[in-house]
Amino acid sequence: MNEDLWGFKDTSGHLAGVDLRGWKVEAADGDIGKVDNHSDEVGSAHLVVDTGPWIFGKRVLLPAGTVTRLDQDDKRIHVALTREQVKDSPEFEPATHLDDPGYRDLVGRYYGAPLL
Repeated sequence: MNEDLWGFKDTSGHLAGVDLRGWKVEAADGDIGKVDNHSDEVGSAHLVVDTGPWIFGKRVLLPAGTVTRLDQDDKRIHVALTREQVKDSPEFEPATHLDDPGYRDLVGRYYGAPLL
């Protein structure tokens, strides 16, 4: 996808410190859910998206590099993914997502991070 998968693109319109919880998330082909949690941490920025009833309450971790645009007026986040990509993504691991490099690597590989 891009070289800095774990950071917001300069062109996304993201402002550090803005609370994104509750914002709607829009894939290239439709709505995928709402932001449940997020992080602006350098090198580990991400969104946790609750897909709600669309895929039976699955929560997914989206690296910040997948974000293409934030619309502050509509509180909507656009991502460079399809609904199918999100549906097939690794399920969010709340207990280990920050501490387990294996999980982060799994998510990174799924979204096309270059291998180190």
